[in-house]
Parts: sequence; structure tokens; C-alpha cells
Amino acid sequence: MSELIAIEPITKTVVVACDVEEAFRVFTEDIGSWWPAHTHAVHPGSVRKVVFEQHLGGELYEIAESGEKAHWAQVLAWEPPRCLVLAWRVNPETPAPTEIEVRFVREGADTRVELEHRGWERLGEELGRAGREGYDGGWTTVLGYYEQRLAGD
Repeated sequence: MSELIAIEPITKTVVVACDVEEAFRVFTEDIGSWWPAHTHAVHPGSVRKVVFEQHLGGELYEIAESGEKAHWAQVLAWEPPRCLVLAWRVNPETPAPTEIEVRFVREGADTRVELEHRGWERLGEELGRAGREGYDGGWTTVLGYYEQRLAGD
């Protein structure tokens, strides 16, 4: 019997100067205004649109300039404006999706956005550790763009 490996989740937190409803809306409905599709996409530099279907079972995907659709994730939980959970599988050749949970918590007049990317062990030890390593810095970059968008930069 094989031993289950444990790979630590990625956790990232940013605080944005807006209410929870606006933080959630920009993260989901307005994702195309801040997601760095020029670098973080299946078709980097040639993404026409990022679509976030805002309901349980909805899909998150990009549409390339060529019209090709590239799946990123499926919505597993949808609790606006507090929480969402995604089955993240940008690469269809990976053995299983990982999971991303994003929580939006009021912190005075601001909102604390907490992202946890977990389930790396579903990919197997080697692929899971490599994926986690790559996404750790990737989420720092991506959430930096989100912060900038909400700061009006």
C-alpha cells in the first residue's frame, strides 16, 4: 500500500481598500481587468478575454485571439461575497485538478482576501511539488495585479 504524501498548500493574503462586495466582484466578474493574461495564461500574450461564469458548476476560461477556448477551472463552491472554491486544472494532461479557495473577509473599511491553493498531492509527489513551487511565486504576481487594480493604479 502506498503512503499518502502531504504537500503544504500555498496561502496568500492581500488587503484591499474596498468593501467585501467590491473585492469579490472585481475578483470574479471583472477578472479580465486585472488578470495578467500577457504572462499567466494558456495563450500568453494572445488572450482576447477571460471569462468567469459566476455560479456553482460554472467555468473559468480564456478565449484566445484565434477564438480557441482554454479551460482553467470549474466552480465548486459559490458563496458571494464571502467565498469561492475552484477545481483548478489549466493543463488537461495533469492527473487531477488542484483546488483553490478564496475568502473575502471584512477588515474595518478594507477587505482581507485569503487565497489557499491546495491538493498538490493529487498530482503525485514529483509533479505536485513542482507545481506548488511554480504557483507559489505565480500567485504573488497575480494577486499583485489584483491589488493594483483595486488601488486604481
